[in-house]
Amino acid sequence: MNSVTLDANHIRRLGELARLAIEPDEIADVATKLTDIVALVDQLQAVDTAAVKPMAHPLDRTQPLREDLVTEQDEHAVYQQNAPLVERDLYLVPKVID
Repeated sequence: MNSVTLDANHIRRLGELARLAIEPDEIADVATKLTDIVALVDQLQAVDTAAVKPMAHPLDRTQPLREDLVTEQDEHAVYQQNAPLVERDLYLVPKVID
């Protein structure tokens, strides 16, 4: 495992890149927390997952789906009455690209 320790310069630079205002008195605490996170990621990367099949969900369940029912009336004709130009049920708009 790689042991990464972030110093105050790293934290200031990360704060700049992330556009975060990290107060000088918070730098030590942020450095400790980020170092712990990097150590955890290193620990996770060390695990051999070659034999693990990818999965979409950790539980072996199916997604309950609702019935596919129409719940609204088709009112496109009412909406198209307000449109300035309609042709064959399509809204006509000005050409914007030559």
